[in-house]
Amino acid sequence: MSKIITLSNHKGGVGKTTSTINIGAALNQQGKRVLLIDLDPQANLTQSLRLAVGDPAATIYGALRGMAPLQPLEIVSGFEVIPSTLDLSGAEIELSSEAGREFILKELLDPLRSRYDCVLIDCPPSLGLLTLNALAACDQVLIPLQAEYLATQGLAKLLEVIEKIQKRLNKSLVIGGIFITQYDGRKVLNRNVVETVAAHFAPYLLATKIRDNVALAESPATGLDIFRYSPKSNGAEDYTALAQELLSKW
Repeated sequence: MSKIITLSNHKGGVGKTTSTINIGAALNQQGKRVLLIDLDPQANLTQSLRLAVGDPAATIYGALRGMAPLQPLEIVSGFEVIPSTLDLSGAEIELSSEAGREFILKELLDPLRSRYDCVLIDCPPSLGLLTLNALAACDQVLIPLQAEYLATQGLAKLLEVIEKIQKRLNKSLVIGGIFITQYDGRKVLNRNVVETVAAHFAPYLLATKIRDNVALAESPATGLDIFRYSPKSNGAEDYTALAQELLSKW
């Protein structure tokens, strides 16, 4: 059975987009059929893969507004993306009066999910209507967490919001895990952050850490995931390990 996974953290810069792309690519490397959804109005995932989208109707925005069905674009065989557009920035206001507005994405995804082993949703750095749609539609939420002090401050609040969504919108939602990004084991601060998270959120903390790696920062400029850009890099190694850890839990 396919899984729908939301990557969420209301702090920006923690690696949501990088992780969505490269977890998806790693799962595809493992032979899985993967769909990525760019649900962020900044459209960074779309830009990182150099997807040219001329018609807003052919994006997640167009689908949410009822202008067209979801239209995945193929990156490589078994690895597809539904792109975003800056027009999505107005969606929260435009959809605010819709009945059942938190479940629009779920209704769009239900007919598609059997085509994929995994659907990964890249959320905006907020807890607004778009993120609520993602959490209402998914089976699990993954939380990327930068190994910095400020990145940990909103974690308890995010878990509190997820608990409310579990009660009110999606009773089957589970926390798939918290994973550390941009990690440098030589830095005392990074090690201390990991120890703090392990002490307070041990049941959710995944073993795999995504090391700070220049290839991960360079790959969006080429429009490639880490496996096509630098398959022998630490970034490729770490996302392979993370995908394997997730598969073992599923």
